[in-house]
Amino acid sequence: MSAQRPSGPFREGDRVQLTGPKGRMHTVTLREDGELHTHHGVLRHRDLIGLPDGSVVANSSGNEYLALRPLLRDFVMSMPRGAAIVYPKDAAQILTQADIFPGATVVEAGVGSGALSLSLLRAIGPAGRLVSFERRDDFAEVASANVETFLGELPETWKIVVGDLQEQLSTEFAAGAVDRVVLDMLAPWECIDAVAEALAPGGVVLCYIATATQLSRVAEYLRATGLFTEPEASETMVRGWHVEGLAVRPDHRMVAHTGFLVTARRLAPGAIPPDVKRRAAKKPSYGDEDVELWTPGAVGDREITDKNLRKRVREAQRAAGGARLAAAGDADEDGARTADPSA
Repeated sequence: MSAQRPSGPFREGDRVQLTGPKGRMHTVTLREDGELHTHHGVLRHRDLIGLPDGSVVANSSGNEYLALRPLLRDFVMSMPRGAAIVYPKDAAQILTQADIFPGATVVEAGVGSGALSLSLLRAIGPAGRLVSFERRDDFAEVASANVETFLGELPETWKIVVGDLQEQLSTEFAAGAVDRVVLDMLAPWECIDAVAEALAPGGVVLCYIATATQLSRVAEYLRATGLFTEPEASETMVRGWHVEGLAVRPDHRMVAHTGFLVTARRLAPGAIPPDVKRRAAKKPSYGDEDVELWTPGAVGDREITDKNLRKRVREAQRAAGGARLAAAGDADEDGARTADPSA
């Protein structure tokens, strides 16, 4: 796997985050003839090429912009999206709660726009393996382009499988060959049986879900299988603080609920855990009729139009083309140094 954050002077093809007047941010892919047009003026890309990370440049109107290569969290929040992303605060918790470690064999479904895939690839390192299942070709295209844009290449440790996890997981992995499974989908309980077969004893399954009704059903399904430890559920809220001299107070806005995380561990074959005492429910938590209500629209997921999605695919592919251009420039420089050791 290549270096996950390029360093050195800005090059053509690099993604650069520009912070201008009033903190307004713009993310651009550097081109020799490229320009950033705003109502504050025009900033030419070539004025940035060759400058070090963290430089300040002025546009045609004299307005200054701070130029930095995006961190992973910055890139995720600004990259083209085919589907809703896993927010950085949740990605951090997923890596910890699912215990994603270097060299792990990890399964992910669905891939969405590739936000979580990037975090998982970093965590497993060059010795790990990530297989991402995605039902939609167009989402897989966006995710693939976003990963290539940020990493500069498509890593050999990653594979996208277009199709249903419950149908194809057994063709990708032998029973007990997977260390960790992360499910980011509308109905993760549909995949639990296949996941139980693929997970090694002690392996972790983590479900990222949006609503309380989904939370209830996936937890009850995990319990009903008798193959997992007692599921644990949580959510993460992040509140920033304003700190300026003695003016120290919480921000007026915060990133509150984005999703629930449900985790459980695979039991050894035939193992029966100590009984977990729970208050008996007066009636079932859900019925078959509830399933019809758990559509993307009903649970708050906005459906992206085909026209808008095609636009996102083109944006992601253009950014990936820029990353390939930057990588080719690095290869040319390395070749020149090899040919002339004094360079």
